[in-house]
Amino acid sequence: MKWINFLDINSASFPQKIAVIDQRTNRSYTYSDLSDISNGWAVYLERSGIKKGDRIAILASNRFEHLSLMFAAARLGAILIPLNFRLSVGEINSILKRVQVKILFSEGILVHQFTGKYVDFNCFDITKINELSMQHVDLSLRFEATAAELEDDILMQFTSGSTGEPKGVLMHGKMLRTNQIETCNHWKLTSDDITMVETPFFHTGGYNVLCLPLLYLGGTVILAEKFDIQNVLQTISGNRVSVYFGVPTMFQMMATNENFDSYDLSSIRFFVSGGAACPVDLIERYQEKNLPFKQGFGLTEVGPNCFLLGAKDSLRKVGSIGRPMSHSKVQVKNSSGELVEVGETGELMISGDHLCRGYFNASDKFQDACDGKYFKTGDLVQFDDEGFFFVVGRIKDMYISGGENVYPGEVEKQLLTIDGIEDAVVVSKESSKWGEVGHAYLQIGRDVETDFSVEGIREKLFDKLSRYKLPQSVQCLSEFPLLANGKINRAQLKEMANRN
Repeated sequence: MKWINFLDINSASFPQKIAVIDQRTNRSYTYSDLSDISNGWAVYLERSGIKKGDRIAILASNRFEHLSLMFAAARLGAILIPLNFRLSVGEINSILKRVQVKILFSEGILVHQFTGKYVDFNCFDITKINELSMQHVDLSLRFEATAAELEDDILMQFTSGSTGEPKGVLMHGKMLRTNQIETCNHWKLTSDDITMVETPFFHTGGYNVLCLPLLYLGGTVILAEKFDIQNVLQTISGNRVSVYFGVPTMFQMMATNENFDSYDLSSIRFFVSGGAACPVDLIERYQEKNLPFKQGFGLTEVGPNCFLLGAKDSLRKVGSIGRPMSHSKVQVKNSSGELVEVGETGELMISGDHLCRGYFNASDKFQDACDGKYFKTGDLVQFDDEGFFFVVGRIKDMYISGGENVYPGEVEKQLLTIDGIEDAVVVSKESSKWGEVGHAYLQIGRDVETDFSVEGIREKLFDKLSRYKLPQSVQCLSEFPLLANGKINRAQLKEMANRN
């Protein structure tokens, strides 16, 4: 079975239905357009010497070509690599050489940083290649012989590299298809749904949270170049967006925008948040406006949609990532390799048809990251008697204070219950007395007049956490340092804490 079949079925079933709106060009593409243009790209790539298994890359912010090139590559059995445009030229070139890219498509000024310098691959300006290149292409071709099967790799996305060199995650057709189907089923998506995608396509969230699932169903995807609060609110209101994914920081910025209450957001069926825990007051802010607020959990190697916390449970199960979705087989094991019981801490392991093929040219690293057929996420979790899971930290972030294990996520969860705290990060700090102690970094809401001294914080947490888990020092920051993928740079915060 070919993974690309769903696109051609949709093109035949509702050819004139809008599939994609690209805000950069203000152009709309029907399902017929999407199928035909990706077909034209496939011919273009084939004429350029691309064949099954070859790698092509795109270095660009969100734009229509991310989708047309992905589908074109799938028609040839080639693999598309969306690159992180926030990386340096040297870092990008290192990745391109490592994965032996045949063609790089980039945009504008980015092209000139590669052209003439690196001769191992061709580099084209995507803004100058358009339908003119495809005027004499037979769009009836469907590349049945070469199109990727469900077992073939279609996409390669890189991990953040926060624990070392970024790893190329190979995503096969069955992985993508499983995520598409199960997301549609669990979230009750329909072909009438409209979403807006600002999450960069070099993240798994860009393609896999809502974009590909909705295109599978026949929904509509609006592509935005970047996150802009005013544009989000205007687009939701003007285009009647019904489902929207973001990270807590994005939702926080929207909720605190002075125009938030003036926009008509009644088209929203639900918001989905992922990437970090949501503060209670943020969830309440959206629920006050009758905007259902779901939360999810996943990662590049198994896809972003593995757990789901429904809107009704968001306040009842504060800090939870929800329950596993039906396609996610889950185990939690302690450091001795034993399955844990309710309330005990262990490493989350996930298996299923949505598990990636592995890491490109690094099978040993992927084998080390697995326990049999289960992928070891590196996340430390607990689950309650209702089957709700809670992330209490990362294995690499855990520290020992006075001989006791402390999981930063557990402390951060309680910090987020304090009014006025918008975000919190806890890192370990060296202590001559205890070995290590906790140092809490806080982001505080505007016009908040609460005591955020270490004494005040410890007093508020005294009945919620054991004494050895209470932060020994507190520091308020206007913003947290970020990695290239948008995640908080905990390593830098830890270095700052131990330097002071």
